[in-house]
Amino acid sequence: MAKETILVYARVKPLGRRQEAGIYSIEDDEKSLSTLEIIVPHDLADGVVNNKRESYKFKFQKIFDQEAKQDVVFDSIAKPVAECVLAGYNGTIFAYGQTGSGKTFTITGGAERYSDRGIIPRTLSYIFDQLQKDSSKVYTTHVSYLEIYNECGYDLLDPRHEASRLEDLLKVTIMEDPDQNIHLKNLSLQQATNEEEALNLLFLGDTNRMIAETPMNQASSRSHCIFTIHISSKEPGSATIRRSKLHLVDLAGSERVAKTGVGGHLLTEAKYINLSLHYLEQVIIALAEKNRSHIPYRNSMMTSVLRDSLGGNCMTTMIATLSIDKRNIDESISTCRFAQRVALIKNEAVLNEEIDPRLIIVQLKKEIQELKDELVLVTGKQRTSELSQEELLQLDKLIGTFLKDNDPDSALDVGADMRKIKYCFVHMKELMNHSKISDRKWLSQHTSEEKDTNKEAEELEKMKELLQQRDNEISILYILVNMLKKEKKKAQDALFQLNAASAGIPCAVPSSADDYYLSVGENMSLGCQEAFEVFKRDHADSVTTEDNKQLLKQRFAEAKCLGEKLNEVRNKINNLKGKITQRHIQKAALAVSSPSEELNMLDPVEEKLRMQIEEEKKRYYFCLKLLPSCGR
Repeated sequence: MAKETILVYARVKPLGRRQEAGIYSIEDDEKSLSTLEIIVPHDLADGVVNNKRESYKFKFQKIFDQEAKQDVVFDSIAKPVAECVLAGYNGTIFAYGQTGSGKTFTITGGAERYSDRGIIPRTLSYIFDQLQKDSSKVYTTHVSYLEIYNECGYDLLDPRHEASRLEDLLKVTIMEDPDQNIHLKNLSLQQATNEEEALNLLFLGDTNRMIAETPMNQASSRSHCIFTIHISSKEPGSATIRRSKLHLVDLAGSERVAKTGVGGHLLTEAKYINLSLHYLEQVIIALAEKNRSHIPYRNSMMTSVLRDSLGGNCMTTMIATLSIDKRNIDESISTCRFAQRVALIKNEAVLNEEIDPRLIIVQLKKEIQELKDELVLVTGKQRTSELSQEELLQLDKLIGTFLKDNDPDSALDVGADMRKIKYCFVHMKELMNHSKISDRKWLSQHTSEEKDTNKEAEELEKMKELLQQRDNEISILYILVNMLKKEKKKAQDALFQLNAASAGIPCAVPSSADDYYLSVGENMSLGCQEAFEVFKRDHADSVTTEDNKQLLKQRFAEAKCLGEKLNEVRNKINNLKGKITQRHIQKAALAVSSPSEELNMLDPVEEKLRMQIEEEKKRYYFCLKLLPSCGR
């Protein structure tokens, strides 16, 4: 199919009782596009010159005025797309417009009257009606319903959704394969064999949608929803399967926060909605521009999911919903401008056909058997899947002879048997690997021997250094021994002179003991004098040192006792906290088994445990205050 532009339609919402209609006109032409003209007259009360445009004209494929019925909209917009989907092409229909302009009514419909059914239920009815009429093919239909709320995807058909909050569900995530095809993880596909099952799934998904009351709409959709119908068809006996899908998209409405005045949670939702619609507009602008290399599909989840629909393998149709109210004229003009940019995009839808893999396997098995039969006829031998033991021994001999032969022109001839050829290659590969392993072992052994030699040389060098160090130490000790001998000789001479003087033998002796010690001190070496001074100093303070030791031992014992008390108090506190936690678990289990109002009352046991914890904390802090005094 050749490239075709996206078809763009417009639908005007009927005015409410208190709404004042704006000025607009519709020109229908059966041969060409319809024209919508919106008049915005100047406000003369401003008293200033206003050069703003008064008339805005927009072209659409067709424009549905306020009186248009749901069946007319379906026949003109959705029915042609549904026919293409049944033929094997992908299709997309999405509604775009501000909050309260009628998008959900157009796509899903109203619940008051049967005639108010929207595009989705009418499309389901039409598709299953056509499937029942066509008995030449076997059809399989599946349905999925995706909600994108605050840039997070959720499965509206998840059976756990009825008993859980939206945030508690598994989030639908986007995965992209190497061919840039989008796959949605955690999005379930529910099979629907008839119209009733499909409508029940639609009803289930609609009841789970996020809606809220806003100043613009009493039941405003706060999320983007994509209802997808997957159809696969196959003719009996054919290996070709056609797979197609139809996206029916209900976008959340754009709204100006300043006009609506919403806040809090609604304000957060509005920010995410406007941001995703802004990214959608960026993608539309990029697709409309010529020679644009990059399209920002990945900016939001919605544009990623609708990648094929906005510039790929899909037939896409857009419905611009307009609220022609004086207060909403600006938003309606903005919606029309967006629609004109969408109308410039061209998609190329192709037929989605693939070969059934099960039939391919059957055909290949049949072909293999036929080839085996032909081979038996040509060779006259029935071959098995494995070689016999005799054939293997014969091949080993041929390979050995071939490898030992030094003639470069020699050849290894095993016949036209692929089993023997493969065995020869495998055997020769094993021999080469074994040779490489042997070379590696020899190399590693040689390397280890070199390492051992280097290690012995290093150890020998270390021993030489150690021996030199010991020689130096011996020389120093020898010098010290000589110095001690000299000191000893001097002391003996002094003692001899002292004894001689006492015996009446005249010699040079000091006049008093002090002079004697002074003379001995003068004759001492420098090292001996320093040792003597250290001895005198330490000997004078020995008593004080012993007292300090006893005091230090006493303080250490006190600190150890306080530390044991602190550990004891800490263990008590942890034990009490464990009891409180156990109490909470028991209360939670009791609340699940037999819920009642008494479970929310104060627990006296828990209060008593908390009072005990406070007392133990006071003991703990008291011990902490005493601990620094033990270190002073």
